Amino acid sequence: MKRNDAQYHYDLRIYQWGLGLALLLTAIPFALVAFHGAPPSVLLWMIGVLGLIQVIVHFRFFLHIDLSSQKREDLHLILFTVLLLVIMAGGTIWIMHNLAERMMAS
Repeated sequence: MKRNDAQYHYDLRIYQWGLGLALLLTAIPFALVAFHGAPPSVLLWMIGVLGLIQVIVHFRFFLHIDLSSQKREDLHLILFTVLLLVIMAGGTIWIMHNLAERMMAS
């Protein structure tokens, strides 16, 4: 029973760290936007970078996926999913941009 208690407390601490970091990484962009903490272009980059960091935090603390774990298949599945989403979103943006250019040319 000692091992389960120790593992429970370790897991609880990991989830608490993850929750704290996720809340912090959410609060920072909200505060920057609310208090006009940076110019708009810098603000967009900061929100994007903090969003990517938050994705990494979620992978590590909540999904328990990191680069050194034995769950390489899970990481490969997530990377493949991201690749498909980037292809679909990029293709959609490309098509819509091309369509907008053709519509404006007339």
